[in-house]
Amino acid sequence: MGPEDTVMRISAVIITYNEEDRLPGALASLRGVADEVVVVDSYSGDRTVEIARTSGARVLQNRFEDYGRQKNFAMEQAAHEWILNLDADERVSPELKRAISALKEKGAAAGQAGFAIQRRTHYLGRWIRHSGWYPDRKVRLFRKSNASWQGRIHERLNVTGTTACLPGAILHFTYRGISDHLSRINRYSSLQAEEIAEKGKTLLLCRALVLPVSTFARHYLLKLGFLDGFPGFLIALFSSWATALKYCKALELKRAARRHGNEPPTDENPPSGLR
Repeated sequence: MGPEDTVMRISAVIITYNEEDRLPGALASLRGVADEVVVVDSYSGDRTVEIARTSGARVLQNRFEDYGRQKNFAMEQAAHEWILNLDADERVSPELKRAISALKEKGAAAGQAGFAIQRRTHYLGRWIRHSGWYPDRKVRLFRKSNASWQGRIHERLNVTGTTACLPGAILHFTYRGISDHLSRINRYSSLQAEEIAEKGKTLLLCRALVLPVSTFARHYLLKLGFLDGFPGFLIALFSSWATALKYCKALELKRAARRHGNEPPTDENPPSGLR
């Protein structure tokens, strides 16, 4: 049994890019929970790095390639075995802070690989309780040696071993407003389109016509988005739009490749310079 099994120390890890307005809240919420805070920044043009350093965080800068790789790089910089992953637009709730503090006092079981935590999202002035956005439970506290991130966008954490749930929530202060939401949909859909094109998916026009309808129905009806009022309607609408946009962009990439006499990219021959 190593020292990290008897004394549970936690490295909080955050990746950032131009987050000077939201990072202070995330850092403040980690006080009393994290034994160190590691911030990996993608060469922000604002005061993000200065704010992180002033707070006492250890700051590194690394060129952004995709979300999975950036989070893996950040995790590797952590001094401790236990990682608490937090985004700059997230906060540790008081209840979650108490749960983590109690866990640190007790210590995690030797075979415990991670803990899932629900995420509660604040959007357009209200907490979202439905729409497929809640409870949005994800493993965010985990052993570094048992985990790795995968995916360019909407990255997922692969954990080997037993996981359990912690009480409390990560509070997610997502899009700054409708314009920010649409801007990110445009940016993310471009990355997703490249991924779709690489995989050689077919029937792209059909997918662009049919899937947005089912996406809207899933968020607004099946996931009870209508109970979230106007924000719930926008979540369903924008999710539908994002689905249409990524397939339309993938179709555009595929047609452009044909015009230039190139084969569509595949997993064996991926395009370079993705971002």
